[in-house]
Amino acid sequence: MNRKKTGVRAKDAALRYQAGFERGYEQGLAQGREAFGRPFHGTSIVIPSYNQLDYLSRCIDSIETHTAEPYEIIVVDNGSTDGTEAYLNRKAGRLRYKRLETNRGFAGGVNQGLMMAKGDTIVILNNDTLVTGGWLTHMLRCLESDPRIGAVGPVTNYISGEQQIPVPYNDVEQMWEFAAAFCRPDASKWRQTDRIVGFCVLFRKELLERVGYFDEGFRVGNYEDDDWMIRIRLCGLKLVIAGDAFIHHFGSVSMKNLGRERFETVQGYNERYYAEKWGNPHAWVEEARQLGYRGADGEAEPCGSPADFFPTQVLIRDQGGRQYVLCEGKKHPCNGMEEKAGIRSVVLSRLDLRSIPAAEAPMGEQEMLALLRPAEGGLSDGQIVSCGDGTVYQWRQGSVRPFVSDYALKRWNLKERNIVHLPPEKLRLIPRGLPIIAPPVLENPVL
Repeated sequence: MNRKKTGVRAKDAALRYQAGFERGYEQGLAQGREAFGRPFHGTSIVIPSYNQLDYLSRCIDSIETHTAEPYEIIVVDNGSTDGTEAYLNRKAGRLRYKRLETNRGFAGGVNQGLMMAKGDTIVILNNDTLVTGGWLTHMLRCLESDPRIGAVGPVTNYISGEQQIPVPYNDVEQMWEFAAAFCRPDASKWRQTDRIVGFCVLFRKELLERVGYFDEGFRVGNYEDDDWMIRIRLCGLKLVIAGDAFIHHFGSVSMKNLGRERFETVQGYNERYYAEKWGNPHAWVEEARQLGYRGADGEAEPCGSPADFFPTQVLIRDQGGRQYVLCEGKKHPCNGMEEKAGIRSVVLSRLDLRSIPAAEAPMGEQEMLALLRPAEGGLSDGQIVSCGDGTVYQWRQGSVRPFVSDYALKRWNLKERNIVHLPPEKLRLIPRGLPIIAPPVLENPVL
């Protein structure tokens, strides 16, 4: 009799537990849906990772130990096979993560994380790093000191360029003592630079609206961060090294694991791709600086949207297939225009498309067709112009805008348009507008 009552009580308890679990699940789901779109007033730390579980776990431990400000951790696992997914499952609730089925490289992993980030500020962080006391505090203080700062990077023991500093330690245990003495708030150690390496970079979330995602045309890793920094500088924003923030970097762990031959192949491809995309990127930055976006104090002002560096009178679409005609920095919705105009559309991210203002007045189909196929035999808006010196321009409202490279001309599917040839002396007299850059290549269909 007692065993029977005990069994009934146990069954009742199990039913009550299950009912409570289901209520809690539904309430949690509802709260999650409600909170999904809310901004997070803190820093989103985005960590792309591939088959380096030991480094990743140590990196996350260092964040949890040495970060005083509100933060969230977002890990993008690029299809690891070393137990990373199980580790991230165990950390559920303390971080958010996304597992990609294939390795999309550094740019692809970063872009997935940027899309997930909710913070007012974002840090992109390599998994082979250890953050130290005050790292985020000092970097945030630097970023917030000037609205014209686009991105901030720390100093480190191992990196190419200006961010590497000499260090006295030989192992990680000695590093902590060095970092504790080194990382004192000191604005005199901040300095403007032309390049920040992507192993650790802090920026405001709104920067994405101006610059867009990383270019996934780069393979595995290297140069995609250089590409992104050029785009930041084109917008008239500064890059600053916070010399009072130190991060230990083990250094190119994922790239070294490729093996020498594979590494050299990837490195060579990315170097060529970068050169073909930009030509001389620093010259284009200087030209953009000279042309405009000047504040009352003479300093560069940020540009308004990516469309400032996009051409006019081109057909664009998102990865869902929605088409627009981009004209004079505004987007005009359209349908089936590829077939009607006989041209290919250019895929942009949904982020870029959202940042391009919609046209106030609707445009008719025939007007769109006329814009996408400028009349030959004269100068009209949208026409491609050259004097034969290797640089190609687009005519727009009495000025010419140079394409930064032949690659940029091809990426906008404008190579097929007829070129109006002008004498060099005439072209020199025409005012120049902002350069036209290539949009980033996107492999991730959700961007």
